[in-house]
Amino acid sequence: MNVEVLYFDGCPNHHALVPRLRALLAQAGHGDVVSLRRVETAEDAEHARFLGSPTVRVDGRDVDPTAAERDDYGLKCRLYATDDGLRGMPPDAWILDALAAANEARD
Repeated sequence: MNVEVLYFDGCPNHHALVPRLRALLAQAGHGDVVSLRRVETAEDAEHARFLGSPTVRVDGRDVDPTAAERDDYGLKCRLYATDDGLRGMPPDAWILDALAAANEARD
């Protein structure tokens, strides 16, 4: 399973996300391997379909269920619309759902 965090320098939220993401991976029985991918230019952001920092992808799919509908790529801090309002990181439930969906796809 490939778990990736896309980020850009200057947005602090990925620093807080990575330990939490590793804990969620361990909780779900996937170890704690997370790849970090820095997005450096607006062109890189467009090419990577980067919706902002941090972006979490599991096997290439964004954990945000609405991400496929968006095209506002760029170098910016990302805000996630959650049940608790806008947050700088995706909810744990989205990450766990993405991990479960990746497991089901492998079976």
